[in-house]
Formats: sequence, structure tokens, C-alpha cells
Amino acid sequence: MMRRTLTSLTLLAAFFPAALHAQVNCAARDTVIEKLESGYGEVFAGGGLQNSTRIFEVWFSEEKGTWTILMTRADGMSCIMASGTNWREGIPGMKVPAGIPS
Repeated sequence: MMRRTLTSLTLLAAFFPAALHAQVNCAARDTVIEKLESGYGEVFAGGGLQNSTRIFEVWFSEEKGTWTILMTRADGMSCIMASGTNWREGIPGMKVPAGIPS
């Protein structure tokens, strides 16, 4: 019994930080957009519906080279799904560079 309890606690501890971290990256959409615009100089690049309850958007800063992928739920909460640096514009008809999965 003790062994099962320890295993359960170990699994819970392993998953808890990930769940907690996911909550830190979410806030009301207006709050997130304000931070992207004023804090990072990012602007809306495009996006679309994933399904009837989620919208994905890409934001970027040409000046700073930063980018953010934002997911907004139907309840108005937005979560940062990914972000990074060295943003570059795609050219219509351009082939994907070697080493980057297409």
C-alpha cells in the first residue's frame, strides 16, 4: 500500500509543475494583447480557427525579431503556446529552407 501511495505522489509531483506552468501563460485576451503590443512591439500577422472553441494567432515584431503563437479560447482567455526570436517573413512561393521540416 505504501509503495502505491509513493508512486502516486511521485506521478502527481511530476505533472503538477507542468499544469501550474500552463496556467501562468494564460490571461484575459486584452491583457495578453496589451503586453505583446506595448512590451514587445508585436503586431498581428495572421491566424485562424482550430475548432469552434479555439483561435490561433501569430504575432511578431519586425523590429525586435520576436514572435508569439497565441491561442484564445471561447471564454476569452488567451494562452501563449510558443514564442521565440529571429522572426523572418515568408516569401510567397518560396521553398522551405533545408533543415526545416515542411
